[in-house]
Amino acid sequence: MSQCMEIDGSVLEGGGQILRNSISLSAILGIPVRVMNIRAKRSKPGLAAQHLKGIQLVAEMCRAKLKGASIGSTDVEFIPGKLRGGHYVADTQTAGSISLLLQVALPCALMADGPVTLDLKGGTNADMAPQIDYMCVVLRPLLLKFKVDFSWKIHRRGYFPRGGGHVTFDIKPVRQLHGVDMTDQGVVKCVQGWSFVAGRLPIKMAYQMSDGARSELTNLPNVNIQTFMEDPNMAPDNCNGIVLACETSTGCVLGGDALGRRGAEPYALGRCAAADVTAALRCGACLDKHAQDQMIIYMLLSEGSSAVKCGEVTLHTRTAIYIAELIAKVKFTIKDEGDANIIECVGLGLINKNIPL
Repeated sequence: MSQCMEIDGSVLEGGGQILRNSISLSAILGIPVRVMNIRAKRSKPGLAAQHLKGIQLVAEMCRAKLKGASIGSTDVEFIPGKLRGGHYVADTQTAGSISLLLQVALPCALMADGPVTLDLKGGTNADMAPQIDYMCVVLRPLLLKFKVDFSWKIHRRGYFPRGGGHVTFDIKPVRQLHGVDMTDQGVVKCVQGWSFVAGRLPIKMAYQMSDGARSELTNLPNVNIQTFMEDPNMAPDNCNGIVLACETSTGCVLGGDALGRRGAEPYALGRCAAADVTAALRCGACLDKHAQDQMIIYMLLSEGSSAVKCGEVTLHTRTAIYIAELIAKVKFTIKDEGDANIIECVGLGLINKNIPL
C-alpha cells in the first residue's frame, strides 16, 4: 500500500467533518490518507451509517482502495484512484443526512472526467446537519460564485427516525474553480422562507414558525415566507421545520433554518432560524455561520485569491481550515474586522484536465 498521510480525527471539532474533508481532498488531490480516532469527541465514536456511506460513495467515484470501512470503525485508510463520471447511489438506510453525503461528494464530482449523477437516500431534514432545502437555496447560490453548479430533484422526504428520503443531484465537472470576493454585504433585497409541517402534524405549527420568524425580520424588506403542509405522498412521516434565505444586492445569501423536535415550541423555532440571519446582517457578513466552513474546500481549490466575510469563525470552520492546510498545504489567514472576520487564501488553481478549454 502507498504511504498514507496520517490525520488525527480527534483534533478541534473532533467529528465527522474531519473525515469528510479529508476524504474529499484525498480523492481530488490523489493523496492517500489514514484517518484515525474518527469522531473521537462524539458520544458514539467511530463511523455511523452516514459517514460510512459517504466515504464508500467517494471511494466508488474514484475506485479507491478502502480499509477499515465498517460501522463503528475509528481508523480508515483511503487510497484514491482517478475520479470518474457516472451514476452513483448511496443509501444510509437510516435518517442519516443526505446533505452530508452531498457535502463529501460534490467537490469530488466537480473534478471527475464526466457528468455525475448522485442518487442519495436517507434524511432530507435531519438534526445536526443542514436541511436539504438549505443546501439548494442558500449554499448553491454561494457556490455559483465559484462557477460551481448542480441541479436536484427531491423524490421523497425523509425524517428522523425512519429516513427514507431520496434526492437526485446532477453535477457537471468544471475545468477550474474561480476565486471569489465575498466581502461586501450590500443591502437586503428580500427574504424568502419555507415553513412546513408533514405527516399528522397540524398546519398551525407551520404558521407559528412563520410568525416567529417574521417577528425577528420586521425591519427587513420583502419578507415572503411560504407556509404549507407537505404532500403525504412525498412526506408521509411527521416533521416540522423552517428554512430562510436572505438575498442581498451583491448576490450574498444568508440562511437560517430550524427543525422541530420533541418539546420545541414552533414560534421559538421560527425566531431561532431568523436570528441566524439577523446576526449575520448585523456584523456585515456575506455568509451565515452554517455556510462558512463549507466554503473552505472550494476556496482552496480555486484559481487566485478568495476572501469571504463572516461573523465569529466557528469551530467547524477552524477545523476545515486545519485539514485544508494539512493536506493541500494552502495557507489561510483570518483578519479581525470588529464583529466580523475575513477569511482569505490563495487557492491551488487546480485544473481538471479532462475538461477542454
